[in-house]
Amino acid sequence: MAVSPKINRREHILQCLATMLETNPGQRITTAKLAAEVGVSEAALYRHFPSKARMFEGLIDFIEESLLSRINLIMDEEKDTMKRCQLLLQLLLIFSERNPGISRVLNGDALLGENERLRSRVSQIFSKIETHLKQILREKTLREGKGFNIDEAILANLLLAVAEGRIAQFVRSEFKQKPTQHFDQQWIFIQQQLLQS
Repeated sequence: MAVSPKINRREHILQCLATMLETNPGQRITTAKLAAEVGVSEAALYRHFPSKARMFEGLIDFIEESLLSRINLIMDEEKDTMKRCQLLLQLLLIFSERNPGISRVLNGDALLGENERLRSRVSQIFSKIETHLKQILREKTLREGKGFNIDEAILANLLLAVAEGRIAQFVRSEFKQKPTQHFDQQWIFIQQQLLQS
């Protein structure tokens, strides 16, 4: 069955790009290879996306919409500081684990040699996540009247670095070392350290 509506073809192209990023770790994806994977000509690819950078932007849009919409749900539904932090980090790790090809975009590995704007967009996503972590940690002081001995910005940066490190290990191991592996035990340790800080 042919993919007829334009939006479906665009989504199909992005799905193929994500699959190729997963099945060809460490390799650069060319438009010729992508067109062959999709089953169309390169010209047909360019009818849906004016450039390869725009294809990567489509994946980055998907990452941003998926993560930030769920983070907003966590912020609305959960009020406990530690649980919020745990759920936010878990979301990032589970999302990466379920989308190995896309984790290469998050990690920056797939963007080497691509437009600088793409790396900047991914960096902005991580900045937004870090801002949410800072907000969560600062709200603890407002709700409980007792904060942390270490600045919340420093703690938020550390928490994000843990998640980014897990994603980097996942990409480096060619998706064998799962980002969520041992996270529950690690979180217990991190939480104890946070509560003592």
